[in-house]
Amino acid sequence: MVRMTPRTVRLHGHDLSFVDSGSGPALLFIHGILGSRRQWSRLVDQLDDDHRVLVPDLFGHGDSAKPLGDYSLSAHAATLRDLLDHLGIDRVTLVGHSLGGGIAMQFFYLFPGRVDRLVLIATGGLGREVNLVLRSATLPGAEQVLSVVASAPVLSKVQALGQLATKVGWHPGSDISAVWRGFTSLADAESRRAFLATTRSVIDIGGQSISAHDRLEDAPPVPILLVWGSKDRMIPAWHAISAQSSVPHCRVELFEGAGHFPHLDDPDRFTRVLRDFVASGSVEEQAEPPPDVALG
Repeated sequence: MVRMTPRTVRLHGHDLSFVDSGSGPALLFIHGILGSRRQWSRLVDQLDDDHRVLVPDLFGHGDSAKPLGDYSLSAHAATLRDLLDHLGIDRVTLVGHSLGGGIAMQFFYLFPGRVDRLVLIATGGLGREVNLVLRSATLPGAEQVLSVVASAPVLSKVQALGQLATKVGWHPGSDISAVWRGFTSLADAESRRAFLATTRSVIDIGGQSISAHDRLEDAPPVPILLVWGSKDRMIPAWHAISAQSSVPHCRVELFEGAGHFPHLDDPDRFTRVLRDFVASGSVEEQAEPPPDVALG
């Protein structure tokens, strides 16, 4: 049974919705643009038997407030720090997907003493390339276009076409299902405004506008896990390979055939990989040579 009953905390005068489940070492999951805590529901059920699993809806997403204001990586990171303070949690392993990976890296840059490990899934911030759909959100007039294509009449027609397609054998993959759920959340003006503000804080018409390479190279040593789908059409998988050569203490897990949501394409494998990574030693312990074995 998936235990995802949300709680609410008042931060900076606005309500933040989150799930806090289980006990043990803390894992903080951070969703991406158009995402919500619901994307992690199956993982919570698999991990909260021996971990404390925290899954917030970022401001501007899901059931959290969508105020006017700052939607930068630093603002999201500061909100997550305040959530941890409210819960009395000192250190966490951060698990961030897409935009959430960028927020995780910014959190680590700002509050390095509070991070045990970084798990970055199809993360932003490691290269300029990003899908044209997100780049188009930075164009003038995007607000007006989005208000039309995300309106209830248009969404209902697209949904009807999708239902018709499934009747003749079409089965949407994880990418399409997740993006569609996110897109349907843009029917109201507040959500559209928050989406555009969030997107424009990290993307311009040429691609991603923020890079974490230099900051990670100079950061204190913590284990870093990069998880990517080989068929990611949102952010190319080769970003993981280039990061592995430039970022110290970095391990890469490529999910063959998966798209931008490898944790949804194969949640069982992702859980195994995550558990193994969290159970591994610190950077210093991993670098130590094996002890001498006495021969007799």
